[in-house]
Amino acid sequence: MKLGIKRAWLAAALAAAAPATQAFAGQGLTVDVVHYWISKSESAALDVYRKAWTAAGNKWVDMPAENKVAVQRVVSDRIANGYAPAVMQWNANEGSRELPEMGIVQDIDDIAEADHWRDVIPATVLDRISYKGKVYFAPTNIHAENWLWTSKAAFAEAGVKVPQSWEEIFQAAEKIKVTGRVPIALGGKRWEVSLIFNDIVYHKFGPEGYARLMSGDAELVRDPRMIEALDLLLHLSDYVEPFEQRKEKTWADATAAVGKGQAGMQFMGDWAKGELVASGYGVDKDFDCSLVPGTSIAYFMVIDAFAFPLTNRDGTTEGQEAFARMVLDRDNQVAFSRIKGSLPVRTDVDPSGLDHCGKLGLEMIKARKGEVSAQSQAMPTQMSEGWIAVVGDFFNNRNMSSQEVQKRLYDLLMQR
Repeated sequence: MKLGIKRAWLAAALAAAAPATQAFAGQGLTVDVVHYWISKSESAALDVYRKAWTAAGNKWVDMPAENKVAVQRVVSDRIANGYAPAVMQWNANEGSRELPEMGIVQDIDDIAEADHWRDVIPATVLDRISYKGKVYFAPTNIHAENWLWTSKAAFAEAGVKVPQSWEEIFQAAEKIKVTGRVPIALGGKRWEVSLIFNDIVYHKFGPEGYARLMSGDAELVRDPRMIEALDLLLHLSDYVEPFEQRKEKTWADATAAVGKGQAGMQFMGDWAKGELVASGYGVDKDFDCSLVPGTSIAYFMVIDAFAFPLTNRDGTTEGQEAFARMVLDRDNQVAFSRIKGSLPVRTDVDPSGLDHCGKLGLEMIKARKGEVSAQSQAMPTQMSEGWIAVVGDFFNNRNMSSQEVQKRLYDLLMQR
């Protein structure tokens, strides 16, 4: 988040701040909700919360935005004008701590304490939603970024099996290409490329090296394995559509291509499964899921959440607290994740309704097996955005050498 926006948020928030009142439930409450869940499956998942909120006699004012950056813009403008929204979607990551640090959002620790969140939420999630011992975010779900989605139709025609190694990924891509299908589906956004690169980094550097890089270890970027990782990423670009053909496409468009059998594979978080299911495709019937080769011992966690800006509007604090409680309701958690393709943040849910992808993820989280923060969650916001931009431009434009990109990444991390 840029310094100017930070200052605007802080000044407006301090001017608008009012003492919080304790209230855990109520009817006739109104909240305006800023979010970027606008794809078919994302909107259907959000409906779980919308319907639960309105069924209790409350009012939901929907404020959809195009993406995460647009949400930040809308919220900062509203705060600067002294009219902060009641609820905003936010990733609970390293950078999210900026919000309570600046005094922009109120804590919901009373709700977390009363409803025993600390007893049923994994330690990693609790750490991400807390600041100085208090809970500030209501987590909706846990995603993993390191999934490989494969089309059963495309793989059957090419005569290949789900890849178990990077060598097999390239072998499958070559054979799928011969059939006239797109080997690897990809949209036009740089963050989609960065997800693939994170998988490759983990594969090349292992758990310890990955963790060091994601925490901003600039010296490790100079390791020869970084060149190997970048070369592997560039080789992968031979199997996607040219950038000019996909620059207007979204990740959901790429997911749809896998579902229809027009493309063979997609590297994407498990929200892709939600999109596939929402379009009528079935796991094990139309598509397969597996953790990306080289990352199968890891679970690259992304934690979606809601935050609650400070506001002096009457009744808003009561609405925010009731909203947080509604988000963590066990039934709502399960219903939301089934549609979203994610996992509930609560570990006390019944896993019987999950498919084999979900059961694998839940087992890994419960056992704390390979629990890893995704790059976007581990790095501070500006560093993460810079990393994504460098890697995405390298892949999409193909006009830089791996050595040039290595230097850019090093310079980026040295700014920390």
